[in-house]
Amino acid sequence: MTVPPRKKPILVTGGCGFIGSNLADSLLTAGEEVILLDNLSRPGVERNLAWLQERHGSGIHAVIADVREHGRADELVREVAAVFHFAAQTAVTTSMETPLEDFEVNARGTLNVLEAVRKSGRSIPVIFSSTNKVYGNLADLALVALEDQYAPSDDGLRARGIGETRPLDFCTPYGCSKGVADQYVLDYCHSFGIPSAVLRMSCIYGPRQFGTEDQGWVAHFLIRALEGKPITIFGDGKQVRDILHVRDAVAAYRTVLGQIGKAAGRAFNLGGGPANTVSLQMVLREIARILGRSIRIERADWRPGDQLYFVADTRLLQEELGWGAAVSWRDGLKDLAGWLGRERFGEDGLATERLTA
Repeated sequence: MTVPPRKKPILVTGGCGFIGSNLADSLLTAGEEVILLDNLSRPGVERNLAWLQERHGSGIHAVIADVREHGRADELVREVAAVFHFAAQTAVTTSMETPLEDFEVNARGTLNVLEAVRKSGRSIPVIFSSTNKVYGNLADLALVALEDQYAPSDDGLRARGIGETRPLDFCTPYGCSKGVADQYVLDYCHSFGIPSAVLRMSCIYGPRQFGTEDQGWVAHFLIRALEGKPITIFGDGKQVRDILHVRDAVAAYRTVLGQIGKAAGRAFNLGGGPANTVSLQMVLREIARILGRSIRIERADWRPGDQLYFVADTRLLQEELGWGAAVSWRDGLKDLAGWLGRERFGEDGLATERLTA
């Protein structure tokens, strides 16, 4: 009897983080074997690892290490089927305080992964988690200030959002380090034939996110509100983002891998798009409605590099690969509020229904 070859595992760097753990769970549920590479430096991610181990047992292999460690990625990519690269320093504020460390994690760490794949001599797909910050602070956009949000003066831009043809304009050390990595990923496809692709993400939110004031603002707002603590708003709160539930983000990453032949060498915007466009003020009002109580707000000055407006034009991902956001932002907020209530207080405490995966 011939024994079929063992299916190669998928490597997820930063796999214990917010998006990485959700993606790993989806892959494992689909019968894939997954290797997680994570240094567990972000508070709370060890809980994501424990959750994955409880749910999937021997199907998951955790490697507690850092992408900055020379040679570590080389060992891991030799027998993998694909790499999802999420390991990163994710906060603009941290990059302003320690720009060298930000570079080492985001730029050099990504190059370490790419070099490991190149040296393996195998055509291993690499899907990279980039950011909308590669487009800069968008200070040149003509905006109008409405009652609770900023909006582009140009009707077409307001209807579609910002597309991938927007010139890159790195700003802040974080934007620079992620932008460098973004471009290296694309170039390793063109220069070395590695089937790699980039997803430039807007604001992703959802279960397994332990948001802070510096990163993961939707979850941070809900955590503060659930704890009855004030929420600090930097600026006037009219800043606009398109927010995307993590279930939809996971579907996008899996779609890109599934169609890597079409996606290789390309960058795609990933966000909620115009249908899931919100301002900070709108999110705060919806949180108050979900919780059934008022929220305390404190004010502070604007932060460096903060975009007044960013909405991703996701038509390229939709038209080329058939992906589309399915979760509305109000349903998504309700889902996250319910998960945070259960995770932090052991009970829902909210009239919420979980979204099915």
